[in-house]
Amino acid sequence: MSVAPPARAEDSVSIDIYAIPSQPVVDAVAKASDDLAKLGMTSFHAQGHAVHVTLYLTRYPADAEPHLKAAVANVAKDCKSFPLFVEGTERTPSNWLFLQVKRTAALQRLADLVTLAAEPFRDHDVSPPGWMSAYPAKLPAFERYGSPNVFMQFEPHLTLLAEETNPALATFVASMGKDLPQATGKVEGIGIGLVNSKGQVVKTLAEFPCADHP
Repeated sequence: MSVAPPARAEDSVSIDIYAIPSQPVVDAVAKASDDLAKLGMTSFHAQGHAVHVTLYLTRYPADAEPHLKAAVANVAKDCKSFPLFVEGTERTPSNWLFLQVKRTAALQRLADLVTLAAEPFRDHDVSPPGWMSAYPAKLPAFERYGSPNVFMQFEPHLTLLAEETNPALATFVASMGKDLPQATGKVEGIGIGLVNSKGQVVKTLAEFPCADHP
């Protein structure tokens, strides 16, 4: 799950560095969101949050923003767009709902490069989020990089819902099991955004298109 770790300092902010998907991927999220709405559930997309694939999410001192932008811009200058695949759904035990994204070599490499570039600027005074107690294998990654979802623990996805209480979620998941969401798009660039406690972008700080994308 792409959830921001809790702050240990008032001037610490949660920032997500993310892959910007092309329209076919956004359309897949929009379709799933429409299907959820028919069952009385409102996705993050329907709430107006940008569709994104988290590459590296952690907390930073408030004054780290210009350094972070420069580091990501340096990675983005060598970025070329590459395929991005949506392959089915995932429902977690705590009722988060994702569209699964295939962890291709190209996507893994981009996430790795972003993590290495941004990690030096992060807030090192953070503690693991509560949900990590169920995923002890992720603790070493969190302790080193301030995120449980990096390198071999990288699990790319598109978040639709978080901690959903509507029992109709089971109906949705069952229907998706018969007709798995699929889409083929591209990564068109890298973005940086302030995020809320659910990992959703509330303010875009910068976006950098890949070199071959206008």
